[in-house]
Amino acid sequence: MPHGPETFLPPLLDPETGEEAAFLYEPYLQSARDPNTRLSIPTYGSWEITDLLVKQYPPLFHAAANVPSFMRAMATMPNLEHLKVSCPGQEPSQRYRRSIVDYALISLRIAVEKSKLLALECLSLLSVHPSAVFYLNPLTGFGATPASMRRWKQIQKFDCEMDSIALGYPIDHLKHLHAYLQNFASTAREFRFRWLGTKGPCPLSLGAEACLEASSPKQACPKTCHLALRPLQFTRLRVMEVENTILSASQIAAFITANRHTLRDFNFENTHLRSGTWDEALAPLTRISGSEKWKQKSEEVMDVPIMLSPIDMEQESLNRVWDEHVRSRREKSLQGALHRAGAKGRELLFGTEEHWRKFLGGWNWR
Repeated sequence: MPHGPETFLPPLLDPETGEEAAFLYEPYLQSARDPNTRLSIPTYGSWEITDLLVKQYPPLFHAAANVPSFMRAMATMPNLEHLKVSCPGQEPSQRYRRSIVDYALISLRIAVEKSKLLALECLSLLSVHPSAVFYLNPLTGFGATPASMRRWKQIQKFDCEMDSIALGYPIDHLKHLHAYLQNFASTAREFRFRWLGTKGPCPLSLGAEACLEASSPKQACPKTCHLALRPLQFTRLRVMEVENTILSASQIAAFITANRHTLRDFNFENTHLRSGTWDEALAPLTRISGSEKWKQKSEEVMDVPIMLSPIDMEQESLNRVWDEHVRSRREKSLQGALHRAGAKGRELLFGTEEHWRKFLGGWNWR
């Protein structure tokens, strides 16, 4: 569900005073009502707010907030194994505004938690905005219950591509990301994360970022700024890959040391070290293995010629292009040979001028 003009929600206004009305959203989960009393319970908390929402918000909003419809959809897919969520296109200026996409994420999360999806084990968040993890968090999201974590504990493979967050601001999005990843620390076996756009902090070591330290003056809530983030500890992680990140060598070394008993494969793709060297970052490997033999692994490099072709072109078209290419090469070869041939060679190939005059003179051109 991409962001766009149709998903933008303007402020909810009181028609009498013109002031913004307070709207505290609470998901409505009842799928069936008594026909005699189906209008006795307002959908959005109160009859006044429900009336304002019906008059001022588009039908797409009401469809996104219709949790029972999402639950019925999930009930038809009991064998679902891999859930992919994609909501690209959010403008940076809309980071702190709730859109229709966010209400759809809330409904989707509740539907997954209420459905019997015993085969679900893979979760992919592809091109999501930073606040998406706040609405997908089963512990702090809207409509969360003590049983909300049961379904998400099944996730063993986690893949996320998120719009970049500038280091130092806004830090609340980084806090939400850290809290969301805590939900998979005890079950995830494969973890992949990629920042879209500029480089961002490593999601696995947000507690060590300067902008999130307890003494940082940039905290939005000074009363709780003394509380440090609890470090992420993955107990079953075997494969880890992060891309487009910026971090220090000490953060990488600490991560390798903390996960040395389970980690088998890790990849820091397009990663920039703000301090230290890669030798310092990978020093725990030497201590774990007891030697530096892992540095001596040979690598074979060779140049392989390839020919690229359009993937949408049919085989017949490819054959025609290849034949034209071969014919052109042959013509150029022949022209080069004729140019290099002397007068005697041309006479041997085509005959003399007198020979062609006699040959053509016998034809009646009229």
